[in-house]
Amino acid sequence: MNFEHLLKQVAFIHEIDKVKYILRKTKLFNSERNENDAEHSWHLAVMAIILAEYANEPVDVLKVVKMLLIHDVVEIDAGDIFLYDTNISHTNTAAEQKAAERIFGLLPTEQAEELIAIWEEFESGETMEAKFARAMDRLEPLLQNISNKGGTWKEFDVRYEKVLEKKGVIAKGSEHLWAFAKELIDESVKNGILAVAD
Repeated sequence: MNFEHLLKQVAFIHEIDKVKYILRKTKLFNSERNENDAEHSWHLAVMAIILAEYANEPVDVLKVVKMLLIHDVVEIDAGDIFLYDTNISHTNTAAEQKAAERIFGLLPTEQAEELIAIWEEFESGETMEAKFARAMDRLEPLLQNISNKGGTWKEFDVRYEKVLEKKGVIAKGSEHLWAFAKELIDESVKNGILAVAD
């Protein structure tokens, strides 16, 4: 038996363990501990399963889950860029594309091509699955910040207008979830955990 195919898969499995060490700025719900990318991806995947009924159109949930489980794998090489970073663009496609090709390229060709295509679909945000996956990616940190009484919004002086701008992506995947999120954002201002621009 030729183990070359399996050895490539195992090499990929070893490599993605590094996702567990990539810390995000956002903290766990009601916690002082930063979330890591693996926790984030797992949480989003479960959210997609639970909230799929709210997608603007029916979605292939398995495809959405695949997107969410692999979408941050590129951060092993490219690093995590904070959504509200004012110095670096959150969209670092050149570095991330190179990372996707290297990391997914560890896999046998057919699997590598499939995962690169799914990752690229998520990044382009054009299909309904990608739009819904991206909605999950924006909703989870919002819920975390609210649970942490402002969280990264307060820590990095992020204002209401910027939150609306960045979180508006949720509407492309789910108008229902955006209406819910918008209400939470507005309540955050009333509750003093999110400031408006001066």
